[in-house]
Amino acid sequence: MSPTHRRGSERHASDRRGSSFSRRDSIDPRKLVPMDKMTHISGHDDFNVVFIGAGNIMFGSEEGPWNHSFRFEHKLGRRLKVVALIDPAIERAKEVLRKKCDSFVLSAYEHTRIYKNFEEFHKNLPKSLRPRAFVVGSPPMFRGTLQSGRDIETQILKHYPGVALFIEKPIATGPIEEIEQGYKISKQIEETKTICSVGYMLRYLKAVQMMKHIIEENNLTVMTTIARYACAYEAIAKPDWWDKSKSAGPVIEQGTHFCDLSRYFGGEVDYDSVVAHSLEWDENAGQLSAMKVDESKIPPENRIPRVTSATWKYDSGAVGTFTHVVALQGTNYSCELEVYADGYCLRLVDPYVQPVLYVRKPGDDHEQTYRFPDDDPFFSEVSNLIDIIEDIEEDPDAACILSSYEDAVKTYELTWAIRKASEKSRAAKLSRKAA
Repeated sequence: MSPTHRRGSERHASDRRGSSFSRRDSIDPRKLVPMDKMTHISGHDDFNVVFIGAGNIMFGSEEGPWNHSFRFEHKLGRRLKVVALIDPAIERAKEVLRKKCDSFVLSAYEHTRIYKNFEEFHKNLPKSLRPRAFVVGSPPMFRGTLQSGRDIETQILKHYPGVALFIEKPIATGPIEEIEQGYKISKQIEETKTICSVGYMLRYLKAVQMMKHIIEENNLTVMTTIARYACAYEAIAKPDWWDKSKSAGPVIEQGTHFCDLSRYFGGEVDYDSVVAHSLEWDENAGQLSAMKVDESKIPPENRIPRVTSATWKYDSGAVGTFTHVVALQGTNYSCELEVYADGYCLRLVDPYVQPVLYVRKPGDDHEQTYRFPDDDPFFSEVSNLIDIIEDIEEDPDAACILSSYEDAVKTYELTWAIRKASEKSRAAKLSRKAA
């Protein structure tokens, strides 16, 4: 049976949502403290960290709020010591370090060593600088497998057993046949009891945790999840994003967050039930007028769809739907997730910028509105990871990893199932036209 022709529950009987270190799959939203209200974690010893990747996800950009280094700096304060930065683009790495050393976080970076690859790092880093965490923000096409040069996770597990991992999503963007390798990596992480968190930060939103709390408090069973992700394509000027042979396509590379949230509420997916349709670049309705990329330089077979719409069954019997749209111009995206249960509608709007949660309950046809200004799920996921690494016990119910590596592989498998199903329906349509 191929990876996309089995149910999620057939993977592992344990069906753990968090890591081995997670006691549950949700957090009391009141425990998610904003970054500006958080005091630096106590202690006087250095907290050594290795950053893998010197790009935007690690050091920020104008394209979005991602910036892992910023969150580690605010969580750890002067304890943070970035002992190494690994990136083959040495000049870029030097430039980001120069900027850091010219700022108030000089103490975290003044002795950072730059290495072009993991092998060079492992060979030359002094044993006295053994890290407590690796933050993996390298492009997904270079990780998530057991193949040499794309096996950073297993190299870390081999040479630095017991050191915690934070890995950016998606866990990979290779061919569908490599998904099984992701599950093997997950098994290694579980068997070695390695603390590991994957960057599905939307799970850490206060609004999302409030949704979980309502479902758990009222003993609800989810009936359906309805997700929509409409990106502002005009601002996407990276050619690789428009080439699915490099990015794996917008559902896998971008829509993965909302597929993950769908799974977070709906549970395990019956991958064999996934059906999808797409609007392609060569169809009349798929013409775009504000692209910053010359699409003619991309082979036709690698050009991305403008719309992908999918439905599937969860193992529980519930139904999931997801639509990804490449249509908006400007800079702001439009994203929503609806979760329905008997008597309830939970509607999450604009989770990336200013999350708003609309709740309809039994006995009242009007929605209640909850706003969460200045919520930072990027900080919450980093904060929870560090608390677990530090084994803080003052509040054992606060720290919880919400996305394990295994869980991330399941989301990756769902996004691939959607892509394959849409390609199957397109091929069937072209075949009918040719007949």
